[in-house]
This record gives sequence, C-alpha cells and structure tokens, in this order.
Amino acid sequence: MQRYFLDEPYRGEGPITLEGEHFHHISRVMRMKEGDAFYTVFPNRDAAKAVIENITNDQVIASIVEWEKGTNELPVDVTIASGLPKGDKLELIIQKGTELGAAEFVPFMADRSIVKLDEKKAGKKTERWNKIALEAAEQSHRHSVPLVHSPVSFKLLLDMSKKFDYKVVAYEEEGKKGEKSNFAKFLTEMDQGKNVMIVFGPEGGLSDKEITVFESNGFTVCGLGPRILRTETAPLYALSAISYQFELLR
Repeated sequence: MQRYFLDEPYRGEGPITLEGEHFHHISRVMRMKEGDAFYTVFPNRDAAKAVIENITNDQVIASIVEWEKGTNELPVDVTIASGLPKGDKLELIIQKGTELGAAEFVPFMADRSIVKLDEKKAGKKTERWNKIALEAAEQSHRHSVPLVHSPVSFKLLLDMSKKFDYKVVAYEEEGKKGEKSNFAKFLTEMDQGKNVMIVFGPEGGLSDKEITVFESNGFTVCGLGPRILRTETAPLYALSAISYQFELLR
C-alpha cells in the first residue's frame, strides 16, 4: 500500500488534505478513487491508514481509520558518511541504505574523490539525493525520511562527528591484515537509542593520512571481512549487520 510523508502534523480530529505532488501521485499516477486506502506518516513519525473520502480538482481528502502500532525504524541512529564516489553510486547507497534503515547520509570530499562539484551542481545533486531517500522511505514503509546532506569537506565531517556516541571508519587495509574483531565488538557494545557515524572511502579507499586523522579524532578503524568491498557495497554490508544485531537477534 502506498505511503506518503506529510509536512503538517495531525491536529487530532477530522480528515486530512493532500495537495501538490501527493495529490498528483494519488489521482494521476496511482489513479486512486474514493474508498481507496493509503498510509500517511506525520512529522512526529506517527503513521496511519487513511481512506479517501473525496478527490477534488486539486485535493485529496481522506480520513484516518487506523493507527500503526510500533515502529520499523532501526533502534540505533546510523549516519553513513561516504567519500564522494563517481557516477550514480551514491544514489544506490542512498536508496538501498534508506531501505536498510540509515538515518542520515553525509557525502564528503576525500583525498581520492575524483568527482568535484561546484555549489550549483552540489545543490541539484542534493535535491535529487533527498528525493531518492524520500521515495525509498515510502517504498520500504519507513517512519522517517533520512536526511541527505550536501557534500562537505573533510574538516567539516570531523566537526560533525563530535555529536556521535560511536564513530567507526571502514578501512580495507585492516581487512587485508586480518582484522575482524573491531566491528563485531562495536556491534555488541553499542546500546539501543545511541547514534553512530560510519565512514567509507570512495573508489580507491581512504588515504593513510585520513585514517591517521580519523583515529586521532576518536574513530575506531575496522575491517569488514576478508573480501574487498566496493564503495557502494560496504555501507550496505554495515547496515545489514547492524539490522541483524539489533532487530533479529534481540
């Protein structure tokens, strides 16, 4: 069943009104009619099933018939920081990462990032990335839409990391050396309700200099197994492991 995220809170009584893109999608794309149902999510993350009462020339009017119980959000807030990759790889990370429960995405300019975005291009890209996150959140029946930041500098990324309870950086060289305990230890020691930033490099990985700076800023350097993962694969591996640890084992 289709899901829509609304900007306005529910006032507690009466029908809800959907306009603009939501109206267009319901009436023109999905071709819904009176009596059809969909899910709506409000800014406080409450979600409910709504049934269409009326469709006018520019509005869909619907009534709340049932509230969803519980939540399907990860019990920990995971921010994925990705060294800006080439092509549409970040779009894949955002789409699939949203489905797997990520809370935020922070692209950053790494030493080995080839892509260079000026302010205008970065703005357009960020707008598209947030739209991808919204559509993926609707598809996967999330209760919140992840925030996708505009690309930041390495220095700004370090400043942003100060607010996190846990900080992890995935480094393929550690995997090559056989390191396999740090990420597992992080998973078992992290508490529900906490937040974590996990950093991944672009194609070519992170430089030794970047790893040194991350370590000096409180990051734990981890390997993700014996195989070398692509820049778009590693974040999905980490999110899957976190989901398994916190949603299936508990």
